[in-house]
Amino acid sequence: MNTIEYVKEGEGDFAFDMPLVIIGGGACGLVAALAAADQGVECVVLERDPFPRGSTFMSSGFIPGSNTRYQKACGVDDTPAIMASDIMGKNHHEADPAIVDALSQHSGPVIEWLADKHNIPFELVEGFLYPGHTRMRMHCTPRRTGEELMACLIQAVENAEIPLICDAQVETLCVGEEDRIKGVVYKRPDGQVERIGCEALLLACNGFGGNPELVERFIPAMKDGLYYGHEGNQGDALLWGEKLKAATQDLGAYQGHGSLATPHQILISWAVMMQGGIQVNQLGERFSNENNGYSEQAANVLRQPDGIAYNLFDERIHQELLKFEDYRNAFETGAVKTFETLADLAKGVDMPVDALQATFADMEKCRRGEQVDAFGRQFDTKLDLNAPYYLIKVTGALFHTQGGLDVDVQARVKKQDGTVFSNLFAAGGAARGVSGSNDSGYLSGNGLLSAVVMGKIAGSSAAQLVTV
Repeated sequence: MNTIEYVKEGEGDFAFDMPLVIIGGGACGLVAALAAADQGVECVVLERDPFPRGSTFMSSGFIPGSNTRYQKACGVDDTPAIMASDIMGKNHHEADPAIVDALSQHSGPVIEWLADKHNIPFELVEGFLYPGHTRMRMHCTPRRTGEELMACLIQAVENAEIPLICDAQVETLCVGEEDRIKGVVYKRPDGQVERIGCEALLLACNGFGGNPELVERFIPAMKDGLYYGHEGNQGDALLWGEKLKAATQDLGAYQGHGSLATPHQILISWAVMMQGGIQVNQLGERFSNENNGYSEQAANVLRQPDGIAYNLFDERIHQELLKFEDYRNAFETGAVKTFETLADLAKGVDMPVDALQATFADMEKCRRGEQVDAFGRQFDTKLDLNAPYYLIKVTGALFHTQGGLDVDVQARVKKQDGTVFSNLFAAGGAARGVSGSNDSGYLSGNGLLSAVVMGKIAGSSAAQLVTV
């Protein structure tokens, strides 16, 4: 597992050769395959699962993009420079500015390419801004789920007649002279081992959130937290990279989420907070500025009694949330509770009513400008909460890691000496993202930005290499 086999020129005993091999059939790998195929380059995608899902399947499926026709149709004035500034502002200027600029520049064209060439039915998410974004730039498919986005991408790959081999667990990279990748070895469920040679290899096998040893090693704060990501995120790319002496960056970075319904394990959109909702703990008290971001809120929630909090909102917000399939599922399964008064709510979840009422009184004073919020939140006078009240019990979770192999703007993997591997590429969760060094730098959509947009860049770069 995660081994390196060194082979001499002309050796390797490969069953067949492909110009480009892509490891990982999530959004990153599928988009990369579409990019290569569009340039006339044959490729194969190797997916460890019986069916391609990846972290994208478990996400909301929102891809940020700037200066798109969808934004223009809704009167949104956005540019790559504004988007890059937002990303760098959220990550405290810790990310590689060249990568941030490249992703921002390519984001709009990639979304429109997927729509025009591969029939992905994008639309713009309107009505609110996620923390750190100064423009509405989230693009999604109609149901607003990662499951639907993955279904669209899989259909596009099938339409392009790109071979997608599932149940293919890649265990070994075959390396020749000067660290050139010569092929891969993968195992089938029946134990059969197969070997494919390649001219270029793209690692699109995501991060290491599903590997407890690596999480404890690089993100000790989340070692006891719930992992709500794809179980296949075992750190394959990182482990191979360490053996190849590849450069890595920001291994302590991750995307958490402070709004996972428990025990239902359904993701609740942070639109709750951006529309005026709050989080309180079992003591009836707020404990943070909910508008800072949902990633860093994971650790905040886990620090509360029993590691839980409550999303508290009203009918106005409930109606907006019904646009999200995940929320509708949560509502239908009973995760959402309703109460006519704060007293009823406090009694219903065994919360001190006096403390809860004091929390609401403090918020009202902040709205009227009579005091400053202790956590720095600005309370909009138009977004006050009114009975009946809605409540969801939530916990914090680790969703996916944001650090990984260091790459350049063409997605080529760097060596520890600063040079690049001649034919090894990485993107998505396998590569360093744009969220800085920890959880606070994650700007909503950074994960799929790296997966989809850098996946397109990586697929195009690999295709150019093998056609030279």
